[in-house]
Amino acid sequence: MLRILIVRLGSMGDIIHSLPGAVSLKHSFPEARITWVVEPKWVPLLEGNGFVDRIVVFRRDSPGSWARTKNELRCEPYDLAVDFQGLTKSALIAHVARPERIAGFGSGVVRERPAGLFYSTRVASQAVHVVDQALDLAAGAGASNLVRMFPLPAGEPEGTLPDTPFALASPLAGWASKQWPLEYYERIAAMLREKFGMTLVLNGAPGSVPSVPGTVPHESGISGLIDATRKAAVVIGVDSGPLHLAAALNKSGVAIYGPTDPLRNGPYGGEFDVFREAGAPTTHRRGSTIAGSMRAITPAQVFPALAARVKVHGGSTAFSEAAHHGPVRPAR
Repeated sequence: MLRILIVRLGSMGDIIHSLPGAVSLKHSFPEARITWVVEPKWVPLLEGNGFVDRIVVFRRDSPGSWARTKNELRCEPYDLAVDFQGLTKSALIAHVARPERIAGFGSGVVRERPAGLFYSTRVASQAVHVVDQALDLAAGAGASNLVRMFPLPAGEPEGTLPDTPFALASPLAGWASKQWPLEYYERIAAMLREKFGMTLVLNGAPGSVPSVPGTVPHESGISGLIDATRKAAVVIGVDSGPLHLAAALNKSGVAIYGPTDPLRNGPYGGEFDVFREAGAPTTHRRGSTIAGSMRAITPAQVFPALAARVKVHGGSTAFSEAAHHGPVRPAR
């Protein structure tokens, strides 16, 4: 039996973007046993998806985590390890598992150059989007059947959601610079209510959901977010995990970008109109304040596209949840 180790520790969007590459390995080697190393927060993204046979949890802030992870990984041998993360840390985790070979990104894609020292196979990629880069890595590792699929669990209901069709947004992002101003959500909520009688639900982790007049707060963990996203009629997203989750679930809506490039990190799947200010500078610095390029995209610009999506999808949430590849639409 072929044994494959996948290393992609986090975050939500990055794990989702790695799923097609991992699934491609399983489809190419259907008898393979696949183990995935991940941080505990993101385990719900991988549970019960049908292609991960074993999950090893790496608790990076816990004393003795490296020793425990090494011991757990060495419980079985691996023919192949694939480092979808490209960090020195992730490459080292793959190394301590003692696989026959380790595949990782080559120069130009690998995030930390020292990681490449651990790879026996360095895979070059000319792809722009990170999902396509992951597929290139899977192919370089030996996958012959590349599939653009995002197997995700069903999720579990948490909290209370409207009984009628609703719009969903997760306003917080890992970088404050990628967030959209909260007052813009208030204006969008008013527009949705006035034109469609539709509620805007704001999701976040317990204790983190901001108070925005005219919106309904929804606190949940990842399982609750998955459930809420599946039930939402449309989604308003920024470059963060919840948007990429929505795209993977083949949802519809609008995506608002500023510091990051949607050609590389845009929604991959579903039907999203992507907005970005013309000439917005691209940077991967974790800004602590909302970027001017995010403020430049106004509710008045976004709402017509959102309204068009509501007219198509607002009457029912019984959509196909199979995740298909969809093109990133041009920024407006």
